This record gives sequence, structure tokens and C-alpha cells, in this order.
Amino acid sequence: MDYEHLTRLFTDNGAYKAELVRQSDIVLSTEFRDICAGNGCGNFGKCWMCPPDVGEIGPMMEQLRRYPLGILYQTIGQLEDSFDIEGMGAAGDAHAQVSQRIQRAVKPLLGEHMLHLTCGGCHLCPVCAKRDDQPCRHPDLALPSLESYGVDVYQTSRATSLRYINGANTVTYFGMVLYSEDEHA
Repeated sequence: MDYEHLTRLFTDNGAYKAELVRQSDIVLSTEFRDICAGNGCGNFGKCWMCPPDVGEIGPMMEQLRRYPLGILYQTIGQLEDSFDIEGMGAAGDAHAQVSQRIQRAVKPLLGEHMLHLTCGGCHLCPVCAKRDDQPCRHPDLALPSLESYGVDVYQTSRATSLRYINGANTVTYFGMVLYSEDEHA
């Protein structure tokens, strides 16, 4: 698979930047589950695509490690100021829309031999069905977060030209599509 063609698909579908990462450059840590359990975002136990409901960290990290390649991508949202919580939410929603466009673009090329992770909180539904004790409304579209798989986005992005911080009054969100050219991933 031509990774330059893949990265173009990402930017053509709304990513600010996208770049190939190799498995050896993906930094994982179980500590992200502890951060999630602190519930700073309010989604712990309230979103099907977030911990603890997304699954146990050990098997998820093992699953991620089966993919030798990934395309890390980012979106950058503009904020009124560093306290613009509404702007951060809107940028997260916009990132989720970009992630869905990317999913539609790359799935025909990569098929089932991929794992697509995005920013925390699914953002597909205004209120996750989990909050009403209902099953996921869109299990075929919902994407888990990078952090739920233990990905240290900051450390992983350091192996690329993608910047984690992109200036004053911005918020940067990341996603990654992991894949294998080997059909037995």
C-alpha cells in the first residue's frame, strides 16, 4: 500500500496533516487508563467508546501491536481563547466528522485489516446511548480513542512532523489508522 496515497486521502478528507508511523514509534502506556479513570472529560463509564466499556487495556494494546504501520493524523481548531470550552467541543465534533470521512475513504482500500482510533469521546451522538443504558446506536461507525488503547499521543507524535501544540488559541486533536499489508493481522 502506497503510504503517500494514503496520507493524501487523509488530508483530502479534512486532516490538517497526516504521516506514516511505524509500530516501533507508537508509545503505549497503561497509565492512560488511570488518567481516564480520573474522569476529567466526564466520559468515563458514560461512553461506549471510552473506558471502562471499550475493553480491557491489555488485550487492546496487544491488538494494536499486531499492526506494523499507522497513519497518524491531526486536525487543528481555532479558539477564542485558552478557556474556550465550547470551541474545544466544536473542534472535537469537527475532528469526529473528519475521522468519519477518513474511515469511509480508507476502508475500501484497507478492508478489515485496519484499526481506526481517534480523539476521546465518540462524538457521533449528542448523548451517548450508554448514558441511557442502551446499546450503541452506531456500532459500525463508532471509533474508540487513542488513549483507550493506551497510546501516548504526545510521545508518538514526536516521531513525526505533526506538532502536539500548534500555537496560542488552538486545540489539536489526533487520530490514527493502523493497518497491515499482511492480510493476517
